[in-house]
Amino acid sequence: MLVGMAAISFAPILVRFSEAPVSVQGQYRMLLTFLLMLPFAWKQLPAIRRLTVRDWALLAGAGFFLALHFLLWMASLSYTSIASSTIMLTLEPAFVAALAFFFLRDRLGKLAVAGMAVSIGGAVLVSSGDFGLSREAFFGDALSLLSTVAIAFNMILAKRLLERMPSFVYSLIVFGVTTVLFAGYNGAMGYSMTAYPPREWVLFLLLAVIPTVFGHLLFNWLLQHLRATTVSMTVLAEPIGASLLALLLFGETLSAGQLIGGAVMMAGFVIYLRGESSGPLPAAAPKEAAGTEPHADDSAAAPASPAAPAAPAASAAASAAP
Repeated sequence: MLVGMAAISFAPILVRFSEAPVSVQGQYRMLLTFLLMLPFAWKQLPAIRRLTVRDWALLAGAGFFLALHFLLWMASLSYTSIASSTIMLTLEPAFVAALAFFFLRDRLGKLAVAGMAVSIGGAVLVSSGDFGLSREAFFGDALSLLSTVAIAFNMILAKRLLERMPSFVYSLIVFGVTTVLFAGYNGAMGYSMTAYPPREWVLFLLLAVIPTVFGHLLFNWLLQHLRATTVSMTVLAEPIGASLLALLLFGETLSAGQLIGGAVMMAGFVIYLRGESSGPLPAAAPKEAAGTEPHADDSAAAPASPAAPAAPAASAAASAAP
């Protein structure tokens, strides 16, 4: 989880460095991740063949919400600051918790809710010093907020689908769907697909490897073992990571409020984990639809992702936010 928390902090920095349209960045971010996974996909063919029409429809929906999240959030960075954009992403756990309650019947304990509130408050402190007040910045903040709603829906669909298939299969197909959606959007907008200097291609690859393979792919794996709300809490580390990277790369200083906010956020995260471990268990996974073969053996058959070598606690690949 710590690896993923660190990896996603690079996303806003890399997006800012790139001069390509954000949808082109998103397309190659997803395409390159898909291509990195493809050599390992042949071992998952039995699991892919067992997917039902309903599974494919839900996978398409998850891909749509992931593409929408990337498009809106990456676009927000053109209008507002990194800190202002990431402050909206800190609301992701609240949206995921609400959706998980309504769709998954997953109820958090009071201590976990209190810890979430403390962490969100700390993340707000980290980002609030740079919160945009201009009309343009407000538009960027609104885009980031809408992207947060989109990734929350993506995580709920992911949690439901990962009860029925290995995380590798889920990630491979969803990233493929997202690539196709971005390609269609870029074609409709008339954006160039290839006329970019080597520097941009390096940034596309870094976006695929760092925040996607070591971030989103890892989080998808974690979703098979943890609550959706717990995984979404990792996005709260992004303001801290982004602020530290901005200090190293752009010379932006950290204020006392940001340092205090970081400490508060981590304290809230610890409180949340303690409350989550002692809180009510998630609702039992629904039974497989009639005529569908059980997927119990799929996880055992799933290979380690190209993102991370197999390990007892954090092996292969596992939103949000960026």
